[in-house]
Amino acid sequence: VQLQAFGGGVVQPGGFLRLSCEASGLTFSRYFVGWFRQAPGKEREFAAAISGSGGITLLADSVKGRFTISRDNARDTVYLQMNSLKPGYTAVYYCAADRLLGNQAMSEKNDYTYWGQGTHVTVSS
Repeated sequence: VQLQAFGGGVVQPGGFLRLSCEASGLTFSRYFVGWFRQAPGKEREFAAAISGSGGITLLADSVKGRFTISRDNARDTVYLQMNSLKPGYTAVYYCAADRLLGNQAMSEKNDYTYWGQGTHVTVSS
């Protein structure tokens, strides 16, 4: 299983980016995919997640109204559209995938088995 995150970069406050997470080696539509971010000196935190079918999405309160998560199972890809970016959103963004069976939670990073390498997002003027 391999996950590759793309789309990071440097953007001014108020700008936007779209991150992509491309998966291989798994039956993609059976997996939840989450986006987590880790700012310098801080713990990795949940940002957004989506169910295998795309019918269930979850966003952290800190990104509601700014981020949208979606997926294209024909392309084995999940997208994170990030609008109205703030300097506090500067972080490495990681995507992760898991079946999330039983009591596992979409927002719990320890419940995800497969992780991508991360993509850097810098919001700065």
